[in-house]
Amino acid sequence: MDEIIFYDTLRAGLWNAVLISMPILTVALVAGVAVGLFQALTSIQEMTLTFVPKLAAILAVFWVSMGFMTETLTGFFQNTIITLIAAGG
Repeated sequence: MDEIIFYDTLRAGLWNAVLISMPILTVALVAGVAVGLFQALTSIQEMTLTFVPKLAAILAVFWVSMGFMTETLTGFFQNTIITLIAAGG
């Protein structure tokens, strides 16, 4: 396998990883900031208050975006990885 093909495939794989993780990480950031702001405004320092809403938001977004994640990952494998394997590297 040529170095250019290897690094291009690696770059595409990393970009797909960023695309797949973007919805979950964005919601985790927004939920964390919202709960942190709520805690700062009300002076409530409960540890579960930060964990439970963030977990619920992440699970909801994961369930909603599961189709997008699956399509992105299978598209990458069909268009890139399987093509390289079939071509012999």
